Amino acid sequence: MSDARTPAQIEADIVRRREQLAVTLDEIGVRMHPKTIMGDAKAKVASTVDETAGRAYVAVNRVVADVKAGLVTEDGGPRLERVIPVALLAVGVVGLIVLSGRGKRRK
Repeated sequence: MSDARTPAQIEADIVRRREQLAVTLDEIGVRMHPKTIMGDAKAKVASTVDETAGRAYVAVNRVVADVKAGLVTEDGGPRLERVIPVALLAVGVVGLIVLSGRGKRRK
């Protein structure tokens, strides 16, 4: 069987392939345009930052919940045996910071 095509069919096939090639080249041009590349990079960075921030939020939230569980009873009251040492430690750290700041200003 021979695939005998008419000149009109061949010409129509060439026109169709040129149009397909033009579309493909346009798509490549858009993909390779610096603005497109920068936009894609920015979107990827934003997505990564959002994902990282989300993970950090979850981790911090978990730590806060754990600390709260250690300092508060199930009914919401403070556990004084744990709250008082933490409060004293916080006051001591703040005191050291204030004292070290005063020493630097005098020099």
